[in-house]
Amino acid sequence: MHRTLLIAMLVLPLVASAQTQWKWRDAQGQVQYSDRPPPAGVAEKDILARPPGAQRPRTVQVLPVGQAPSEPVRAAAPSASTAVERSAANDKARQARENENQRKAEEQRQQQQRAENCRNARENLASLQSGMRVARVNEKGEREVIDDAQRAQALQRAQAAVASECR
Repeated sequence: MHRTLLIAMLVLPLVASAQTQWKWRDAQGQVQYSDRPPPAGVAEKDILARPPGAQRPRTVQVLPVGQAPSEPVRAAAPSASTAVERSAANDKARQARENENQRKAEEQRQQQQRAENCRNARENLASLQSGMRVARVNEKGEREVIDDAQRAQALQRAQAAVASECR
């Protein structure tokens, strides 16, 4: 019983690898076996066996304008490089979308900050224009009421802030 199991374990990988073999006749007429496809110069009629799932290459026939094809026109088989190129293109597109989303999020954050700054600048301007007494805290931590000259300067600064933030 154990001997049969051991033989099956040894033979099974050989059977599986035999199924992935290519078989073709080379230019000298010798039959070749490999786990890789035959070289590009081997004619389709000389390929004797393919692994399961291997596709036959498709060819593109380029004809002068107005000339009818002598046999059906077939497209070239997609190569591994096109899959890599598609993957790279998908990654590039995904990165571009992520960058665009980040840019839009940053723009939105800046717009919200600008709106907040605008609202604060307008409130400051309105309080200065209202005529109410305005007080500030000096370096000593004391509260002092601003005079008319200071109010005029503060109004100019507030108007400039509204002009720059509220576009």
